[in-house]
Amino acid sequence: MAGVLDSVNQRTQLVGQNRLELLLFRLNGGQLYGINVFKVKEVLQCPKMTIMPKSSPIVRGVANIRGGTIPILDMNMATGRSALDDVENCFVIITEYNMKVQGFLVRMVDRIVNMNWEEIHPPPKGTGRDHYLTAVTKVDDKLVEIIDVEKILAEVSPMNEELSEDVVRHEPTDDLANKKILIVDDSAIARKQVQRCIESLGIEVVAKNDGREALEYLMELIEHGVSPKDELLMIVSDIEMPEMDGYTLTSAIRNDPRINDMHIVLHTSLSGVFNKAMVEKVGANDFIAKFNPDLLAGAVMERIQILTG
Repeated sequence: MAGVLDSVNQRTQLVGQNRLELLLFRLNGGQLYGINVFKVKEVLQCPKMTIMPKSSPIVRGVANIRGGTIPILDMNMATGRSALDDVENCFVIITEYNMKVQGFLVRMVDRIVNMNWEEIHPPPKGTGRDHYLTAVTKVDDKLVEIIDVEKILAEVSPMNEELSEDVVRHEPTDDLANKKILIVDDSAIARKQVQRCIESLGIEVVAKNDGREALEYLMELIEHGVSPKDELLMIVSDIEMPEMDGYTLTSAIRNDPRINDMHIVLHTSLSGVFNKAMVEKVGANDFIAKFNPDLLAGAVMERIQILTG
């Protein structure tokens, strides 16, 4: 256990090659869960917490950690189960999502595993719409469930999705009116947030669940004699996705002369450990942090302004 706790901070910089590292943990019972090490700042024995009145019951309290006050969310409750007991012997995974730091209370931390995104798969069909999984995989022939943390955070602390009035500066011109924006994200919540934002600008959206689906869509357009650049205004893609991540998707597009001039914005919740040099290396045009509707709309409007002069 000490090795896991000591090594997390040194292992948050893994990027490229369609690979990731998962921090495995357990709640109540034997089921293994996973979270991308990219999102993890550190792992601690559960610190002393102060209960916050009128907060969500999922927030077990706040803790003072390294000079900051951080909310501690019960991961078991967040996924629709009972509260974790014996809290003093639990662990807290400190994470950074969407420019906010929070801790997730878990029963125990298992280990870190290095994997390829091709080994990470969408949840099986038939799991319904109310599950809290963004992906699944297997480690040592055991099922690992990867939790949709963005869904949890959206339910506990909903974000403001309204656009500021001064963001929209231009209406799409006739030659851009029929163009769509391809959005790529494995989180259903994140896809809906992005889709609502873009559609509020009067632009149609094509939504795909991961990089492989997005690349297949681009190839299908070409096969039907349609130039993706004529069809699409831009691509807005998450980075962490099963099957093919956003880095690999961007590299694949840049290496294909038929589509290498597509405008690509990487849209990520990896705000704390985000590697700008990697974004430049794979050739993305820009990156923006999730989820700020004004930033996203601004990137779209900037693209329109460039194309319309």
